[in-house]
Amino acid sequence: MKIKLDRLDMLFSEFIRRRAFLFVHGCEYCGKPVESYKKLQCSHFHGRRKRSTRYDPDNACGLCFSCHIYLGENPYTHTEFFKKRLGSERFELLNIRADKVSKIDKDAIKLYLKGKIEEIAEILR
Repeated sequence: MKIKLDRLDMLFSEFIRRRAFLFVHGCEYCGKPVESYKKLQCSHFHGRRKRSTRYDPDNACGLCFSCHIYLGENPYTHTEFFKKRLGSERFELLNIRADKVSKIDKDAIKLYLKGKIEEIAEILR
């Protein structure tokens, strides 16, 4: 069953892709440069079905189409990439958060993401 995307998912995706563009100017896995954040895809480590980490910045990265497919088809490599990216402690804490059932405050998340997107836009101006 496919998980429906809402406006908050799209805002989160924009933040993740803009963050990757700001720091890497391209794919966070292979490093391939892109001319715009719009050329990247938002990739979750724990799927969007896990509500507790659906909008967690540690749970997502910006990838090119090819790397998104590759990591999705290679779970061991995907896991090792996220472990290296986050470090052992943050990776373990992400896994703990993913297994918790928690109510999320969509309004607070929306405000946070809009603020972060604006910060990134200011830096790139």
